[in-house]
Amino acid sequence: MIYSVWLTGLGLLFVAAERVWPRNPEQRLLRRGILSDLAYIIFNSEYLGIILGLISIELIPILGLQHLQIGLLSKAGFWTQFVAFFLIFDFLQWCIHNLLHRVSWLWQFHKVHHSIKELDWIGNWRFHWFEIVVYRSLLYVPAALFGFRGDVMFWAGIVNTLVGHFAHANMSWHVGWLKYVINSPEMHAWHHNHPDCGPMNRNFALTLSVWDWIFGTAHVPAHDPERLGFEGIENYPEQLPGQFIEPFRDLARR
Repeated sequence: MIYSVWLTGLGLLFVAAERVWPRNPEQRLLRRGILSDLAYIIFNSEYLGIILGLISIELIPILGLQHLQIGLLSKAGFWTQFVAFFLIFDFLQWCIHNLLHRVSWLWQFHKVHHSIKELDWIGNWRFHWFEIVVYRSLLYVPAALFGFRGDVMFWAGIVNTLVGHFAHANMSWHVGWLKYVINSPEMHAWHHNHPDCGPMNRNFALTLSVWDWIFGTAHVPAHDPERLGFEGIENYPEQLPGQFIEPFRDLARR
């Protein structure tokens, strides 16, 4: 229930912020594809991720894996665990996001997210359900083995949701020197750019942009890309359920 309140509150916050500080004033609130993106909230909000995280904690004793628990931080306080989890979790997400672009069969699923043609906060939820399985299976089970608490994972999920909404938002905010630390609309737009508009496979940040600056994948020109998407986006399904089915079709054609 608490997460429902946060999810609703953050959504309303960014609906208002996009009206007050729009990057593209001509972009409508009820833009093309909005109904499908509303449905993605049901499928893809952090509920499933949080559930998988809590399940991973409970499965450790059930499966008799206690002897594998490192438990380095199991006795640490909330803030120590939160900072450690947040940094480790975010770096691993950056690595996984990188793989989603560079491994061809994973890219077929990640394409769903890049089918966005008009960025706004709700586009943060447009991704194939299989991505949740990939991310959470590679993140939450190790997190449970390290002894991170469930409430730490919960609040990290809230922060990730907040920054994810901001990075995708139709907002004209420029964050100045904070672009070296936190993901932002000016940076993330160039992650979604069409190959006709500039270099691909840049700005893999989900929450912290620092990893892109460290590993040389940052790309933040002073202007926005003229077009979003990928090669062949004109023929890609624009709505559900086609977007859920298309990755499997692409793989079957190989």
